[in-house]
Amino acid sequence: MDIEQLLLDALQNNLAYLLLALLVVIVIFKSIKIVPQSEQHVVERFGRLRSVLGPGINMIVPFIDRIAHKISILERQLPTASQDAITRDNVLTQVDTSVFYRITEPEKTVYRIRDVDSAISTTVAGIVRAEIGKMDLDEVQANRNSLIDTIKSTVEQAVDDWGIEVTRAEILDVNLDQATRNAMMQQLNAERARRAQVTEAEGSKRAVELAADAELYASEQTAKARRVLADAEAYATQVVAVAINENGLEAAQYQIALKQVEALNVMGNGSGNQTIVVPAQALEVFGDAFKLLKGRG
Repeated sequence: MDIEQLLLDALQNNLAYLLLALLVVIVIFKSIKIVPQSEQHVVERFGRLRSVLGPGINMIVPFIDRIAHKISILERQLPTASQDAITRDNVLTQVDTSVFYRITEPEKTVYRIRDVDSAISTTVAGIVRAEIGKMDLDEVQANRNSLIDTIKSTVEQAVDDWGIEVTRAEILDVNLDQATRNAMMQQLNAERARRAQVTEAEGSKRAVELAADAELYASEQTAKARRVLADAEAYATQVVAVAINENGLEAAQYQIALKQVEALNVMGNGSGNQTIVVPAQALEVFGDAFKLLKGRG
């Protein structure tokens, strides 16, 4: 009987130790929280915000603290949204936008806004309408990058209290109604026709300029040729003058005799039967020229 009592007491003591050890294991297990790299966990104590657990191993007070929210900190993309907007020149457009964001402060996101995606979509729609209303249609098409930057910075300011960072905003498309498209097409065709006329006129103008340049070049070349001939004649005259200066009147008479003989040859070689009447005084001159030529010969 005593042995049985001893065994029973030992079993009860061991069971108590086992229960105590099990309780310690449970407490340790409950106090250790492992947070994935892509998440942050919001901890509440008695319904109030206690802390935010970052990625890795974290410790909490078991049975008092609890993980109230598990927030992904990965970048998110809102579904493509379309909203109507009227430009400053009263053109109705349909703008397709897309926004990328990520949560940086989960404690603000979970306690200050209920539906993050819906809130951001509404904010973006209002900002897009307001910004496009300040611009003409041509400015919207030409300054899309600056418009995107403006929308992004404005959205960032609006959602700053929600613990959200807007990483990127995109305007995917700007659609117009059919009537506006037809009007723009007519304007485009008219602009193309105008450019074609301007190009043709510039071509004609260039052709006239080139023709004038060609004529000017021809005139310049003719003038140069005349100057060369004049220089040659001047040189020949200078040579004759030098010869006269060196050889006296006889050299001059010799040159005149050569010219007279050349003139007679040309007249004699003309076509048809020709009769040449020469005055007596000219014959005397020719006689003197022949004498000179004979003397030179």
